[in-house]
Amino acid sequence: MSRVRYAKGEEDLAITNASVQEARDGFAVESSERVRVIRCVYETDAEAVRAIVPKPLELLAQPEVEVRIESRLIPGESDEAVELRTASFSIRIAYDDRPGLYPITTSVSCESAMRIGRERYGEPMKLAAIHYDASSAGVTIEVERRGISFLRATGRPVEELPSCEEDVVSYCFKAFPSCGDAKAFDQDPQLIRVEDGFRFERAFRLEGGLELWESAFDPVADLPIRKQVIFEWAEGVRERHARVLRPVPEEWLLPFFHQRFDEPNILGSEV
Repeated sequence: MSRVRYAKGEEDLAITNASVQEARDGFAVESSERVRVIRCVYETDAEAVRAIVPKPLELLAQPEVEVRIESRLIPGESDEAVELRTASFSIRIAYDDRPGLYPITTSVSCESAMRIGRERYGEPMKLAAIHYDASSAGVTIEVERRGISFLRATGRPVEELPSCEEDVVSYCFKAFPSCGDAKAFDQDPQLIRVEDGFRFERAFRLEGGLELWESAFDPVADLPIRKQVIFEWAEGVRERHARVLRPVPEEWLLPFFHQRFDEPNILGSEV
């Protein structure tokens, strides 16, 4: 007797059915992970933010960008864990009066994590080289794609902060381009709420900041840094939950959907 692994057996299906039942109970849940986070919040131009946030997300009074650079260990193909690095670039927004983040691009160092993030949660993930150097003296992170560095964070700890818990809510759009020519998507895009709960045991305020550089593939420099508000480093545990909130009309998302792909010839919207 032989086996063919393109089809699941009874034991495999039992595990799958348990996961499906968990999702029916309300949430998709990921287990806790050790994580290091560098967070930078800065004020930018209101006109630029207004141009790139799709409905039904709501703009806040203060136009702010939040950059989160994370490093965590995930199971690898062998028994050894693999360090996963991500760098997310998000607009601070609200939905249904609940504040959160709208990620316009998320760089990720691991291809399998990129696939999960895009297919399961609708995160705008792109494979990147994330150079991460952290010690007691300070941190230096640089994000590079297509041979172009477009984001750098450098800082040194100057003040220890109390341990804390933080809930980070992100709103993503899960959508599939149509296989035909009659419409943009095969079905209406889905608005996803992703909730990351953090328990930080150590945290520091950093002296330093971000630098944004021009890249036609990752044009984060279109949201210039006008005033830096927060620059911190923290270490602790993360747990993730997510759920579908509602479908949205395709015309709400279509002007922005290209940002999750590499399209260097986009002229952009005048602001």
